[in-house]
Amino acid sequence: MDETDEVLDAVGPRLRALRKHRGLTLAELSTTTGISESTLSRLESGGRRPTLELLLPLARVHGVPLDDLVGAPRTGDPRIHLRPIHRHGMTFLPLTRRAGGVQAFKMLIPGRDEPAEPTPQTHGGYEWVYVLNGQLRLVVGDRDLVLPPGEAAEFDTALPHWLGSADGHAVETLVLFGPQGERAHVRAR
Repeated sequence: MDETDEVLDAVGPRLRALRKHRGLTLAELSTTTGISESTLSRLESGGRRPTLELLLPLARVHGVPLDDLVGAPRTGDPRIHLRPIHRHGMTFLPLTRRAGGVQAFKMLIPGRDEPAEPTPQTHGGYEWVYVLNGQLRLVVGDRDLVLPPGEAAEFDTALPHWLGSADGHAVETLVLFGPQGERAHVRAR
């Protein structure tokens, strides 16, 4: 197997990891990209070779550079170019560039005149959150906590959870999000 074959063989698992990380089904991805479900399935399983015509819409939908889909080696500029993601009234700045595995984000919760009413959600995965600035209100299951700057929490996202401002002021956090069963390991000397 030559280097080109190795690079192309790695595209399918990256595509599957991106799709699963975003919580999309093949049908949903098919609708947003215009690529048939069977083609997407064969791309992910390695049964079909990726082409530029297939990878461009996938990179656009997943919000990643084409280089990330094919695992192209980084050249020159080592900086991570942040592209904000806006969801649920919050801004997420991706701090990692790889598909799958643990992902790091800076999460910004804007200030409000009145604190928001919690609307707990669930999804697959595991989350670790560290408060940089502000007072974070974290509702996990039946626990309702306030975390000041410098405090951290970790939880299974299968539990109903919600994050917001405890006092109506803006909150900045660092978030590590991983697939189900994958947790952050903190080691102290």
